[in-house]
Amino acid sequence: MLLHTVVLMSALGGVLLLSGGGMVAGVGVNVDVRNISKIDDASYFRIYYGNTFKVIKNDLDGKSYLLIQSNSKMAAKTKYCTPRIKSFVIPLANFSLDVNYFPGLLLLLGLMESLKGITSERIASPCLLKLYNEGQLQMLNKSEPQQFSQYTAHFISSNTNQQTQSCNYVTFVPIGEQTPLQRAEWIKYLGVFANVEMRANEIYDAVKNNYMCLVNSTARKNLKPIVAWMEFNDGVWTFTKDAYKLKYIEDAGGENLDESINKITYNISTIEDQEQLHAILCTVDVLIDGTLTPDPIGYNATMFLQNLNIEDQSCFAFISHESVWRHDKRLSTDLALDWFDGAVSQPQLVLADLIEILFPTGSYTTTYFRNLIKVLEFLNFLQTDVVYVFEAYIHFGIQIQGEQTTSLGLENCNRDTLTAMEPTIITCT
Repeated sequence: MLLHTVVLMSALGGVLLLSGGGMVAGVGVNVDVRNISKIDDASYFRIYYGNTFKVIKNDLDGKSYLLIQSNSKMAAKTKYCTPRIKSFVIPLANFSLDVNYFPGLLLLLGLMESLKGITSERIASPCLLKLYNEGQLQMLNKSEPQQFSQYTAHFISSNTNQQTQSCNYVTFVPIGEQTPLQRAEWIKYLGVFANVEMRANEIYDAVKNNYMCLVNSTARKNLKPIVAWMEFNDGVWTFTKDAYKLKYIEDAGGENLDESINKITYNISTIEDQEQLHAILCTVDVLIDGTLTPDPIGYNATMFLQNLNIEDQSCFAFISHESVWRHDKRLSTDLALDWFDGAVSQPQLVLADLIEILFPTGSYTTTYFRNLIKVLEFLNFLQTDVVYVFEAYIHFGIQIQGEQTTSLGLENCNRDTLTAMEPTIITCT
């Protein structure tokens, strides 16, 4: 990969300044070292700097993106559009996106003014929806890709069908990374296209420092609650193997299910599978239900309990302690989850939620997670066993609603959409 990049740089008559601080000799260079991004955590992209250009090497789509400064002689003379190299003039004059999970990154960088087209109204960002409703964004039809050609760049979330991709397509896939911080560092990927590396560095440093402070705050905890993060689909429960979710649990001070449990799928209609699943869950303190559903608002504890098909709930600590959670608390009126947007750009908020879930203080309100079974605030007053109440609710067919979702509409964008947003920093000592 480095050899390929060096050959490209040499052909362009430049020097290769690695974002990590190294250099490959070439002609003289005047790179502003204050406005470069060094990649600390992300695994799947690298940035290289020349005199009047930059190169992003994206390991997920196998492409090198040559970014040429608009005030250079190269800008008018150089154009690449090959299976391995694409070139763009920067800063981008405008762009469109077919990606639902990075408006939050755009807001943090202050790049909303350059965004001109989107492919879906189902986006959780209230400020993005506000721009669309004000007529500042064009709605593009995915089935008519020629519409994307009017923009300098069109960001996509998949590297499939590369033969049909236009020259202005840019693959942007932070969800391909394995840890929360790796995903968040893709803000630097976007920053390079707009010459705002200093801002991207500032944001990522603030997010990472806050995240690591929260990690360290749980290091002194002796007790590590056992967490099961699972999904239900077509009659089968599956324990997650998503690396970033498992990392969140570890960083929050919890413990994932023992890796010796090599069976991760359980068909609830099979007695043997059902008994094995229930036996494992009897060892769990906290359960996160990540089941995808077309109606997150209507998904409640009654549905969860029915999907588990349990009658005797007495051995389940996550029920007696009222600790069953979902990450669909924030969603748009069109039911787009902010989990795939804001949670990617600000993982410190997710981590703070999980710390409160594992080590409850009662003084912190979660951002992304809602408690599916904490519904009966009067139980403490009545001194009634929660398991008994849930069993009574199920027996009489009463729906257990749980904590409600938070609907995100235009009224939730109470800021200037064209001004860069600051990250939310959690108090941490």
